[in-house]
Amino acid sequence: MVAAASVVVALGTAAGLLTALGDGDDGDDPRGTDRARPKVSATLLSPSTANPPSPSGSPSASDPTVRPTPSPGRTARKPRAAAVTTSLYRHPGSQVLDWVRAHPADPRTAVIESRIASRPAAVWFTEYTPDTVTSRVRAVTAGAAAQGRVPVLVAYAIPDRDCGGASEGGAPDLDAYAGWIDAFAAGLGSGEVVVVLEPDSIAQIDCLDEAGRAGRLAALARAGRVLKAADPKARVYHDAGHSGWNAPAEQAALLKQAGAASAASSDGIFSNVSNFHRTADEVAYDRRVLDALGGPPGLGAVIDTSRNGNGAPAGGEWCDPDGRSIGRAPTFRTGEARIDAYLWVKLPGESDGCKGAAGEFSPSYAYELASS
Repeated sequence: MVAAASVVVALGTAAGLLTALGDGDDGDDPRGTDRARPKVSATLLSPSTANPPSPSGSPSASDPTVRPTPSPGRTARKPRAAAVTTSLYRHPGSQVLDWVRAHPADPRTAVIESRIASRPAAVWFTEYTPDTVTSRVRAVTAGAAAQGRVPVLVAYAIPDRDCGGASEGGAPDLDAYAGWIDAFAAGLGSGEVVVVLEPDSIAQIDCLDEAGRAGRLAALARAGRVLKAADPKARVYHDAGHSGWNAPAEQAALLKQAGAASAASSDGIFSNVSNFHRTADEVAYDRRVLDALGGPPGLGAVIDTSRNGNGAPAGGEWCDPDGRSIGRAPTFRTGEARIDAYLWVKLPGESDGCKGAAGEFSPSYAYELASS
């Protein structure tokens, strides 16, 4: 993937991985111009023990047009009210939690536990396993419902994922993907859930030919409709890349074709998945995308703040760059108009492939992010 720099981690648990407990409220945010592709690294639900794919590092911020201020008319509205439940769910199975439990005496454990392991994070579903994905999704949503919390799920199995890059994989074709989405949706249940639908699938779409682009956008529009029909309380967000990638109007035009402007298939957009751009830049960018997108006034945005505390590195480096820091804690209480949530979609400490194998937890990297 081009926009999500490293998101997946292999799990050996049928229940899935990832994280999230509680609604936190703290701290703060490329695709390099060559659109290098980072590896996936966020907790994932997979029956496989092999390292899963990894989303890429989006093209990084060379376009000044992506930082304009939002239009007064649209941004003046109050932030959309969060659902009745306002606390995010932390799945009990994740690499960081496993490491913390196994290393109580390590001098880094207290910092990693308090600043990373205790935070809510997304659960990734990256394997094309239509026979088991329903039960794996249900394991997460049922666990969240039992606690009265909201899980964040990442659907990441679109065909031609990452355009053959480090995170390649996914369903064999669009018909198979439709079946996988149907099975995914069947596990959602009837409670509140946030679905981050296919990171990089829209921002990176220019690697496909015209027919391939049309087919993908139609598949994403259908996926949104299926997810929301299966669970009316599901909030589905579509790929907006990030503030260092495509211009807002360009991204909005693609999003519209993917159903992101329709209340029947979308609650809005997500940005900065597995990347490093500052929250303020993403807020401004997302508002411009939403303005260009149109649609119902209730559409909003969610931002991945997991590693953006020090902003994006110079030069668009995306693979475990030095000097980064965790960002604002996951929360629905952003205090920002049209920004529905700050989420940890990429789990800090799971490598992009440079400070460890792609998608694997690195305690030294986690400690660096948590203590800087």
